Amino acid sequence: SFHEQLTEDSAFLKADRRLDTELVDKLILQLNRIYPQILTDKEATKFRNLDVPTSVRLGELLTHLQGKGEEACREFYRALHLHVEEVYYSLPTRLRLRDSLDPLKYLRVYHQRYVLNERGPVFFLGCFSVAVGMALLYYYSG
Repeated sequence: SFHEQLTEDSAFLKADRRLDTELVDKLILQLNRIYPQILTDKEATKFRNLDVPTSVRLGELLTHLQGKGEEACREFYRALHLHVEEVYYSLPTRLRLRDSLDPLKYLRVYHQRYVLNERGPVFFLGCFSVAVGMALLYYYSG
């Protein structure tokens, strides 16, 4: 569940230097504007207080979202994916999920490729040259 993932990812998120003040503010504003039931104006103002260090504000935000439940955690991940994709894909839970996908379990479906000619570009150029040569011969022989 997203709640469990956020619990696991919290330490990583607090320590990640890529989440600077500006990006944390973007996440807070996204949650506040799109989902005011998750983060009210008063709460958003509290979490955007620049007198408090960014890592502390982020930690308080994550704790608050975990208290709000599964939907709040899911929307945080959605906002993180939208604004800071490189952090989202480097989360421990994302890396573990990516690594756990067994390539044999999920076989890719290959569609048949329709090829008119399998001989390649050199064959095409050769045929085209012969056709141009014949056209020039016909044109100048008249």
